[in-house]
Amino acid sequence: MKVAFVCDSGTSRNVKQLKEMGIYSCPLQITDDKVSYLELEDLSIDEVYEKIADGVMMKTSLPPLGYIQETFETIKNEGYDTVFAVPICNGLSGTMNAMRLAAEHVGLQFESIDTYVTAELEFYCVTKAKQLYEQGVSLEEIKEKLEGVIDSASTMLVPVDLDHLKRGGRLTPTAAMLANLLKIKPVLRIDKTTEGRIDVFDKVRTLPRALDRVIDFMREHGVGEGYEVFVAYVKETKDCEVMLGKIKEAFPKANASLIPLISTVGCHTGIGCIAIQYYKPLSNEG
Repeated sequence: MKVAFVCDSGTSRNVKQLKEMGIYSCPLQITDDKVSYLELEDLSIDEVYEKIADGVMMKTSLPPLGYIQETFETIKNEGYDTVFAVPICNGLSGTMNAMRLAAEHVGLQFESIDTYVTAELEFYCVTKAKQLYEQGVSLEEIKEKLEGVIDSASTMLVPVDLDHLKRGGRLTPTAAMLANLLKIKPVLRIDKTTEGRIDVFDKVRTLPRALDRVIDFMREHGVGEGYEVFVAYVKETKDCEVMLGKIKEAFPKANASLIPLISTVGCHTGIGCIAIQYYKPLSNEG
């Protein structure tokens, strides 16, 4: 068995970066009113957020089907017989199903795992899967090990631009107006418990309370030593830096860092959103 590992731009790494790691990638698409772009290939994260800041509503979709097909044909021609895919989760995109169909079309065995999210957890899972495979671990064992990591993970989103959510159709005009008037801050959640879909976790009256609510949630879930925690920003970093400070104070033994939020998520949340993702990696023993 010769296995090719495949993901997408949800990892926040472009095709070239992933190729250097021996991993294939199919970029997701970001579309404005006129043009479709390949994420991280045609537009950088910063360029996407500049468009959003200028009032352009950006939409997202799975990688072009032709791109997936060509990638899998290349994989087949390079002597692989199996694909192990770790794409953006099923709850957010049809990418995994499109990859499965492409594999069947070119005659590749298809194996996959759903992270129930995307971003850094997706990147960790695809790179760790490849590492474990090269160490002689079977694909079934790899899936079992990574399921434990996925079970430890969650992603929380605190959007601050409710008008953007309204324009994108993810919040009704009435709800957006009431939320702005009452200064309500929604706290959103996406993980295995939400089946990879963005769901409302809580609603609080102020941003500081929203951030504290996330800290409480992380504490309830046992975040601590050994955990990787990422605070992701959409163009503006001030509130995210405050959140990073809170996390470092609450969980001094966790590894916390500040990163840009991937544009396929930030397109929907709007400028200023605060995203927090965490997971517990496998131990050095695997």
